[in-house]
Amino acid sequence: MAPLKIGTLCLPHGLLLAPMAGVADTSFREICRALGAEYTVSEMVSAKALCFEQRARGNAPVRTAALANITQKESPMAVQIFGREPQYMAEAARLIAEGSYRGAVQAAPPAAIDINMGCPVPKVVSNGEGSALMREPELAADIVRAVKDAVKIPVTVKIRAGFSNDNKNAPEMARMLEAAGADLICVHGRTRQQFYAPYSDNGIIAAVKRAVSIPVVGNGDLNSGADAIRMLEETDCDGLMIARGALGNPWLFAEVQAALAGREYEAPDVETRLAQALAHAADMVERKGARVGLPEARKHMVWYCKGLRGAAAARGALMQAESLEGVRLVFDELLAQNV
Repeated sequence: MAPLKIGTLCLPHGLLLAPMAGVADTSFREICRALGAEYTVSEMVSAKALCFEQRARGNAPVRTAALANITQKESPMAVQIFGREPQYMAEAARLIAEGSYRGAVQAAPPAAIDINMGCPVPKVVSNGEGSALMREPELAADIVRAVKDAVKIPVTVKIRAGFSNDNKNAPEMARMLEAAGADLICVHGRTRQQFYAPYSDNGIIAAVKRAVSIPVVGNGDLNSGADAIRMLEETDCDGLMIARGALGNPWLFAEVQAALAGREYEAPDVETRLAQALAHAADMVERKGARVGLPEARKHMVWYCKGLRGAAAARGALMQAESLEGVRLVFDELLAQNV
């Protein structure tokens, strides 16, 4: 597998962490980078909200801007924006690329602007955004063109196989986006209609790869090193974007790297898993405060426990834990059951 090039970047294994709203925050992105991800993408940023936030008077809060913040440890990182108005998408992209927006905290510059054309969530789709743009390829191309004209860094796009199961138009869409200036296309092998139901279609990723000359990254059902090898063999894609497979298992990137190199992979032991989980929760609390950070960390803690003896009982206790000490006590008991 040749290295994946995104602008001036060269990713040896082409391993990207997917943007996942409410999940892949700074804490998780930094962990995945440390454990083998070569590139990360922010949670999705509303272009219109960012633009309007900048125009607010006085000391109005800048909540949206925080989603575009970049730390050194999670770089290289793209910032993903979503919307349907080319003018707002272009303005938001320019602000982010230049780091010139109010509330900007960029320890490193964004590696790219990523455009979300794949989100299946109803409140996004109902506004004609995210995967709804799969139904409007001309508008989608206009958005890419406007963003490309506004920034000097790479512009990438994340799409789905199509909006509905009877109209998998990803190859045609990809050609239009390439013509509009897109530097890379990432394809999730499901339609919006499928949401996250089984199974992701590697065939549509392969069709997109044949349709364009820019790099194509595959996404969907990447849960093991074997899955990664299978996707590469079946699609000839240039890179792999890992999403839900890394939840509770950020070591998946190391597993994929081992598979690509033909090496045996040794999974972390239970003690290592639970220590990483506790460190993850502690980092979220430090960044967001206990009132926000701990509730948001609970789902991650449950994911880390998946497959362990006593995980069902631990799940209930973790969802009730009111402090990091409470989480640690649950993990101590879980560890005792799994030594």
